[in-house]
Amino acid sequence: MRNTYTAKYTKISSGYMGQLVEWPEVITEGKTLEECRQMLQDALNEMILAYRQQNKELPLGGALLEQIAVEVQDVGKTA
Repeated sequence: MRNTYTAKYTKISSGYMGQLVEWPEVITEGKTLEECRQMLQDALNEMILAYRQQNKELPLGGALLEQIAVEVQDVGKTA
C-alpha cells in the first residue's frame, strides 16, 4: 500500500521547518531545505513504525493544497 503525504516547508531563522499537512505530529527542522526534506522523510518512517507497533491506524494522505491570492490593501474597501 502506498500513501502520499503533503509536506509544508516554512523558512525559519535556523533554516527550514517541515511538517506533514495530514499528520501534523510529523514535524522537523533542517539547516537547508534538502536536509529538512530528508529529516521529514525519516520522521515519517519512524512515525509509521511507532503507529504499527501500537496497532494504530495511519492517517490518510493525499491532501489537496491550493494557493489563494489576495490584494491585502483592498480587503475591507468598498467598491
